Formats: sequence, C-alpha cells, structure tokens
Amino acid sequence: MSVRLYVGNLPKDTVQQEELQEVFGEASNSFSIKVIKDRKTGTCRGFAFVTVPNDEVADEIIEKYNGQTFRENALKIEKALPRNKGKGEEDSSKPEKEESSQARNSRPNKQKNKEATSSNKRRGKSNKKSKQPATSTNSSSSGATQPDPRWADELAKLKEMLSAVEK
Repeated sequence: MSVRLYVGNLPKDTVQQEELQEVFGEASNSFSIKVIKDRKTGTCRGFAFVTVPNDEVADEIIEKYNGQTFRENALKIEKALPRNKGKGEEDSSKPEKEESSQARNSRPNKQKNKEATSSNKRRGKSNKKSKQPATSTNSSSSGATQPDPRWADELAKLKEMLSAVEK
C-alpha cells in the first residue's frame, strides 16, 4: 500500500518537482511528488507530499532526509495524516483552527456576540452593549463583599481551617 509523506519547511519561492525528485531520487525510483502551491501567486506554500510504494521506503526516506538542508532550509519529513473526505490536498493542509460557517452558526449566542464585538472593534465600530457599566453581584445590605459563588464552598472550608488553627 502506498504511503504519503509530508515534506515541510520548503522555501516559499518557486520550488519545482524536478528539484525534489533529484533530492529523493537516490532513495527510490518509484515515487511521486506534489508540491503545494499558492493558487494566486503560483509560489510554493512551504510543503509538498511524496507518495512512496510502501512503509519500508517511507521509513528509509524519513531517516535519510529528515533534517537535511534544501536551499538553506532543514527539511521536515514525516508520514502524512490521512486526508479529510471530499477535500483536496491543499484543503487538508489548512490548520485545524479554521472552521466552517456552519460550525460558527451553531455556537451559543454569547460566543457569537464576543466575536461580533471583537470584529467591530477591529473595524473601528463599537458595540452599544459594551459601553454599559458592568453590574456588580457583590452588593449587599451589610456592605461586605460576597465571594464568587463558584468558590464559596472552598472559601468556607478555608475559613473553618483558619479558625481551627487560630484556636
């Protein structure tokens, strides 16, 4: 079964398949190379994929060429992660942080509002809600501040331990 290898840390200018074939040609005769390029500029995005016939050849290439310099850059070679179904090679290389608009729309409103506020701030707009003063949950008739309810039990235990030590 064929194995795909990720070849990273390539220079971000024009990298040709032939150049990489010369580099990996010593290890195996049967392999294919796909240099991933930017759609607009046509320059290398900094990585490529090499498909080799089996695990033994893959391990040999990783051992031999991982860390080797190519145009003053140390190559990073490892076995590629499986592709996502329905997406091409370029899509599978995108960071996992990106998400679809469908996933963004399924979030709770509170998180959507935070994102809208931060994007408005970047555009120079302000959110009317953000100008309202924060309401305090610490008000009581005695004037003492109340602990955060998430930590109230822990605080009560600490107070008991301190009073026991003082006695």
